[in-house]
Amino acid sequence: MKESSDFIPESPQSLESRLAIKFNNILLLMRALTHRSYLNENPEALEDNERLEFLGDAVLDFLVGEWLYDRYPEMPEGDLTQMRSALVQTEELADFARIIKLGDALRLGRGEIKTGGRTRSSLLCDAFEAFVGAMYIDQGLPSIRKFINPLLDEAVEDIMEQHKNEDPKSKLQEWSQSLGYPPPKYVTLKASGPDHSKLFEVEVFINKKAYAKGNGRSKQAAEKDAAKQALERIHQE
Repeated sequence: MKESSDFIPESPQSLESRLAIKFNNILLLMRALTHRSYLNENPEALEDNERLEFLGDAVLDFLVGEWLYDRYPEMPEGDLTQMRSALVQTEELADFARIIKLGDALRLGRGEIKTGGRTRSSLLCDAFEAFVGAMYIDQGLPSIRKFINPLLDEAVEDIMEQHKNEDPKSKLQEWSQSLGYPPPKYVTLKASGPDHSKLFEVEVFINKKAYAKGNGRSKQAAEKDAAKQALERIHQE
């Protein structure tokens, strides 16, 4: 989706007011909202959000794990792991960013704006992680819990209803073996982008036949997506 040339990003102060979150250091919030494409075109900007993204990713893993541990005291470890993976995957975090309209406040370069970066899932996911990283430095875990828990409450219901927590790779292997085939084979077709933000494309083969391709920010995520696409194809046949 192309962005109007007269679009003015929401200010950090307006975002604070709308979300009822007051930063002690507004520069942290500004950094969380700054994509590297903006930094390339605006040298006066001091830093992009990639380091905060790294930190926020780790904080989210911990907080989501903690939330699930408390929310589901009888859930086995394996199920907890699958549920956490479903809650912190790219599309889910991008949805969180969409819910709080984080994209409206991002500072992007012209190239990213023209290609619809403000609505792209991978970019929104990274920005949400950076926002959480900034909150952690500025306010600590209690404030993030208050912010993230309502989002998790709503998301977990959808995940269970849509079975998003189920591992498509395991299901595909069960299907393959039920027909007497060997386990599916996953082949990495390409890896593009910088080291800190690579995008992988993987193709899955069953009994030496190509079934589907998948994409993800890691090989594991791309394999999971390929398995999901293969299962959808199988169900349609």
